Amino acid sequence: MNPATPTDTLAPPAPVGFMQAFWFWLKLGFISFGGPAGQIAIMHTELVERRRWISEKRFLHALNYCMVLPGPEAQQLATYIGWLMHRSWGGIVAGGLFVLPSLFILVALSWIYLAFGSLPLVAGIFFGLKPAVTALVLHAAHRIGSRALKNGWLWGIAAAAFVGIFALKLPFPLIVLVAGLLGHFGGRLAPQVFALGGGYGAAQGDYGPALIDDRTPTPAHAVFSRRNLFAVLGVGLGLWLAAMAVLVGTSGLDGALTQMGWFFTKAALLTFGGAYAVLPYVYQGAVEQHHWLTATQMIDGLALGETTPGPLIMVVAFVGFVGGWVKAVLGPEALFLGAALAATVVTFFTFLPSFVFILAGGPFIESTHGNLKFTAPLTAITAAVVGVILNLALFFAFHVLWRQGLAGPFDWVSALMVVGAAVALFRFKLGVMPLLAACGAAGLLVRYLPVLLS
Repeated sequence: MNPATPTDTLAPPAPVGFMQAFWFWLKLGFISFGGPAGQIAIMHTELVERRRWISEKRFLHALNYCMVLPGPEAQQLATYIGWLMHRSWGGIVAGGLFVLPSLFILVALSWIYLAFGSLPLVAGIFFGLKPAVTALVLHAAHRIGSRALKNGWLWGIAAAAFVGIFALKLPFPLIVLVAGLLGHFGGRLAPQVFALGGGYGAAQGDYGPALIDDRTPTPAHAVFSRRNLFAVLGVGLGLWLAAMAVLVGTSGLDGALTQMGWFFTKAALLTFGGAYAVLPYVYQGAVEQHHWLTATQMIDGLALGETTPGPLIMVVAFVGFVGGWVKAVLGPEALFLGAALAATVVTFFTFLPSFVFILAGGPFIESTHGNLKFTAPLTAITAAVVGVILNLALFFAFHVLWRQGLAGPFDWVSALMVVGAAVALFRFKLGVMPLLAACGAAGLLVRYLPVLLS
């Protein structure tokens, strides 16, 4: 609906049943392409403008909270709105369906990649996708940096984070901790330096009365209480302990599945700034420490993650699948089942904290009904994330341009493809899916052109 259209004569929408919401959340899980900005835009169009299930101010109020949290904000926003409409099960269904389609698709694509990746057709496509991923990560660093680095102090934090992870090889959690402390104390000494602007903006228009409107009283289940808070925290911790106990009991403390559960629990608490920010940490643990996959496979996994709906952090399902396959967690005779189990385990431990954050913290946020302000530590962490993502771009570029290491030849074809992809993103604002399709086709052409000319 056009915001200029008179809305005073519109009637509020009819109450939405649980099953009606279920089918919408399922549909959203299959169409949520475009990263967090695109996914949030889809939800705004469907829930605020078209269906009017929630008013824009309530929508942005929930979004601001989700942006403060670690984890995928779009998935958390779906969980929040589902919880607000249909209690805890509504939130679980909304958040779960945001993730499950992507999990099933990634399991299938990961199997094709491992089983048939050596075929010329598949290899040619991935040859073209690697330069595209390098350009995408560089573009992500620019996009986040242009929004977050508002002054010289924040530029300094970003530069220090880059030096810390690139030259000093500092672990990502330490960089986040130091940046948060700088923001905490810096915000007291110079609050104007760490004042965070931007975000997704203020309300843009009135789309008519909504089912959950600005003046709609907080539902009874969303009223804050300490009893509910401790109950949700207890259930969340209980689920985590139960799942971890099963993994320890079946594979031992040093088993691959147990290590995945513990590692991705930590990763889930460090995803400030989106998936690109936590990927260096995932790389450090999954590639260098645990050897679940190689650096080249990590790049390929990110390419697959970009082509599927759902949050980009779902690339961890690819990491889990490849790790489960390589480690043969269910034995060499059940490689696919073991890999699928590992992908499921990784997904469970990655997203469990997000559900706990929403179901436990939502009632408190509903009690404020004001503009939730970002904290100074988050401002500093976001600045540090820019430096970390730039390091990731250089890491990908190295493995794409020097496929056999510095001692090997420089790949001029891939270099030209990286430049072309970067121009398409920065200059012509090409979307992710068209870019990946074009680069995949170019990779096929490069691989098959010598055959056609011979």
